[in-house]
Amino acid sequence: MIEQILLRCEEMIQRGSSSFYRAFAGLPSPRREAVHVIYAFCRMIDDSVDEPEKSPYSIHELRNHFQNLEHAEGHFIWPALRWLFENFPQSSKELFMLQMQGQVRDLSFTHYETMDQLESYCYLVAGTVGEMLLPVLRDDSDEEAQAAGIALGMGMQIVNIIRDVGEDLERGRRYLPLEVMESNGYSQQELERGVVNENFIAVLQELKEAALGWFKEGLDNVHTYPPE
Repeated sequence: MIEQILLRCEEMIQRGSSSFYRAFAGLPSPRREAVHVIYAFCRMIDDSVDEPEKSPYSIHELRNHFQNLEHAEGHFIWPALRWLFENFPQSSKELFMLQMQGQVRDLSFTHYETMDQLESYCYLVAGTVGEMLLPVLRDDSDEEAQAAGIALGMGMQIVNIIRDVGEDLERGRRYLPLEVMESNGYSQQELERGVVNENFIAVLQELKEAALGWFKEGLDNVHTYPPE
C-alpha cells in the first residue's frame, strides 16, 4: 500500500520537475522517496495558490488537514506525509507550516518594496524547503548545515523570480523590489509595458548577484554532505 502511495509522489516530481527528479535519483532508499514526498506536498501548496482551479485543496484546506495530519484522509499525500515523519522523525512540521504561511502571503502581498521583504518571502517559500531536505539528505543538522540549506533555497527562489517576471506580472505580482528598480532607473510603468532596456537588465543583474551570494554560502560546506 505505502509503495503505491510513494509511487504517486514520485510521479508528481517526475511530471513537475524533471531536473529535480534527476538530481535526486541517485539517493538511496528511503531518502529518495522522502524527497519525493516533500516535493509533492510543496507542489500542492504552490498549486493551491497559483493554480487553485486545478488544485484538489485550497491553501487553507491544506493547512487544516496538515494540522490534523493523523486523521487526514482523501488524498495520497496524507499517508505519504505520515510515512515521512515516521521514517524521518527529526523532520519538523513547523517548516511546512512556514511554507504555507509564505504561500498565503501571495494572496494579499503582491508588490515588494525592499530586498528585506523579498528575502523574508524567499525564506518562507524556499529557505524552508532547504531545511526540510536536511534531515533527509544528511544524518546531522548543525547550524552551519542548516544555514547552507536555507541559503540554497533562497538562491533558487531568486532565480525563479528572475525567470518568471512576465508570468508573475500576468498574475498581478511584482517580486522585483521597488528599491532595486528605482536605484537602477527602472519604473513600475515600464515594467507593466514590458520594457526591456539596460535599466531592466541592471535590475536583474542585481538580483542575480544576490542569488549568487546565497549559492556561494550554501555551497561552502557542500563537502560535508554524504557523497550520494
